[in-house]
Amino acid sequence: MGGRPRGRRSGRGRLVVVALAVLVAWFGVGVRLFQLQIVQAADLKEMGLEQRAKVKVLAAERGTIYDREGRELAITVQGKTIGADTDHLQQPAQVAELLAVTLGIDQAHVLATLQSGRRWVTIARQIDAETAAQVERLELPGIYSYPEAMRVYPEGSLAAQVLGFVDPDGNGLEGLEYRYDEQLSGTPGEVRFEQDLDGNVIPQGQYDVRPAIPGSDLVTTIDRDIEFIAERECKATLERTKAKRCTAVVLDPFTGEVLAIAVVPGFDPNDRSASTQDEWVNWAVLGTYEPGSTEKLITVAAAIEENAVNAGTTFEVPDVIEVVDGACEGRLSTAGDQINGCYHDAERHPTEILSVKDIVTRSSNVGTILVGKRLGDSNLARYIDAFGLGRKTGADVPGESPGRLNLDPTCPSCFASAAIGYSVSVTPLQMAAAYGVVANDGVWVQPHLVREVVDGSGVHRPISPEERRVISVDTALVMRSLLRNVIESDEGTGENARIPGYTAAGKTGTARKFVEGEGYTDDYVVSFVGMAPASNPRIVIGVVVDSPKIGSSGGSVAAPAFSKIAEDTLHRLGVPPDAS
Repeated sequence: MGGRPRGRRSGRGRLVVVALAVLVAWFGVGVRLFQLQIVQAADLKEMGLEQRAKVKVLAAERGTIYDREGRELAITVQGKTIGADTDHLQQPAQVAELLAVTLGIDQAHVLATLQSGRRWVTIARQIDAETAAQVERLELPGIYSYPEAMRVYPEGSLAAQVLGFVDPDGNGLEGLEYRYDEQLSGTPGEVRFEQDLDGNVIPQGQYDVRPAIPGSDLVTTIDRDIEFIAERECKATLERTKAKRCTAVVLDPFTGEVLAIAVVPGFDPNDRSASTQDEWVNWAVLGTYEPGSTEKLITVAAAIEENAVNAGTTFEVPDVIEVVDGACEGRLSTAGDQINGCYHDAERHPTEILSVKDIVTRSSNVGTILVGKRLGDSNLARYIDAFGLGRKTGADVPGESPGRLNLDPTCPSCFASAAIGYSVSVTPLQMAAAYGVVANDGVWVQPHLVREVVDGSGVHRPISPEERRVISVDTALVMRSLLRNVIESDEGTGENARIPGYTAAGKTGTARKFVEGEGYTDDYVVSFVGMAPASNPRIVIGVVVDSPKIGSSGGSVAAPAFSKIAEDTLHRLGVPPDAS
């Protein structure tokens, strides 16, 4: 009997313990609920949203590149990409064969991709809609397609080195596509939304859209028709002379607008697989060469501007001149050799009395060196710089070369060489701009390839080129007359540059080709730079031909191309004939 009270007390104790435990548990739950619903509510809500929230990037459409007349040169279209889910493939070898034939790609590469061990693989990116439809009609298990923007160049290889190209992700790699990549690319947008565990969009969930801002359009200075003319004549020149390369620049000397840059051989940016990287280069702005006699324009113009000579000033001109003592001893006076301070005219002749006009007309090396001596080394260097040699033009192209000047005051022969176009290396665009000074009454205008940038809102931002006066109007007029005589005189070297119905003024250039590490070779770089009509120039054209095998002078190789490009361009621009 004495044990019952203890049992009842023990039972009540257990009940108390259990009750206390329950109370503690409920208190813990309450505290946790308080933490979750009050203290951590905002953080948990954000975590939940992050788990449900998804972001889809909206690609910005790349801007279009137009020629000066608004004709499309580079556009973005909807293409398709072909991929594979290898878990659902059947007979990979047969699939690879069918895809390779349809897509025009290597079968072994396709099979290796399908058997790479990855589930999701890409077979071909950015193919045209017609080809994609052919793949889709095959109905191959595991093979799928999805839309992807692709860059297309409607004119194929036309102006390819100017336009450049993009990579598969739409990033500019060369040319204007690279130079203006930021403006062309635009700003991507995004869509933020919520989805459930099954991947379905939650209708009442967050849904925010930030639209993509399309890229700006470029309106270039290029005229599609003039570009075609220049490329056509460069191709004809290569066929006729078996040369390595032809480059032609057509420039408006008053505005600095580049109407055409032709580089042949070229490539098709729509399919670069058959081209070499050498063919991607815009040699008009990256390639340098010693200009030879076309540089004499600067020497003579500077001497006239400094009143050192005039067109009628005469010199006693032998066929050879030695500017370094003993340089000509034991050397044969072969045409074109300019070695170690011994300089020759192209043809042997007795000492003659030649005026500056005669010197320019006959392209006398010795006579021009005598004019340069009268001018003085420091003045020659100053005008070479003023005409834009040895520095970038600032044209809106990537990788422009400044050229190179070798005008060391301690060098005994460098200035004599520079006076006739050696010891300096230039780009075709630099020389065209230099001749633009004479065409534009003495004012240098910065060449450029984009007229205006038009942003996604339709705002037009025109390009304003730099200008500077180099020589007086009077000197420019005298030089135009001298250069006109080069073409019209029977003694001139530019007879082949004559343009039916139009006057022209210009200069031939013939220079031994210099190769780094080898020195002067047996190849030549020949050129012709000129303007038309001579009475009131509308265009400047420079033609540079690298290593011709048939013909070795600017007059026989480059001048005919100048003539044809000029004739057809003047007709295209509606310039009335000025010669009978």
